[in-house]
Amino acid sequence: MHLVYSSKAGNDMKKDIQNRNDIEQLVDSFYTKVKSDDTIAYFFTEVVKVNWEKHLPRMYDFWENVLFQSGAFTGNPMARHQQINEHSKITDLHFARWIMLFEITVDELFSGANASLIKQRAKSIATIMQSKVDK
Repeated sequence: MHLVYSSKAGNDMKKDIQNRNDIEQLVDSFYTKVKSDDTIAYFFTEVVKVNWEKHLPRMYDFWENVLFQSGAFTGNPMARHQQINEHSKITDLHFARWIMLFEITVDELFSGANASLIKQRAKSIATIMQSKVDK
């Protein structure tokens, strides 16, 4: 099944990302899209076989730290993605799709300075990871 997502939302006013609950809403909604995406879902379902009960709280910590410098996340995402790349090549197309889904999700749910900042930081993280993952 190929899903098409639109970043256009109605005229309803959206709030900005303000706290951990907002991060959790963003992450949950994003991974709902990821799990059904024809381009990148297989990394999560077949290559890594993600344990979602463990992965989602780590992603909450990661993005909370990215946006609010909470110190909640410890780990080495770069090393993990390099390991994944050894099993199944992560291409420019995969990174582009990840960014697209992330930005669409942010835009569907939030608007404001933090929403813009988390999208900017996601792009920066993906760009760095993309340049180093295959080294």
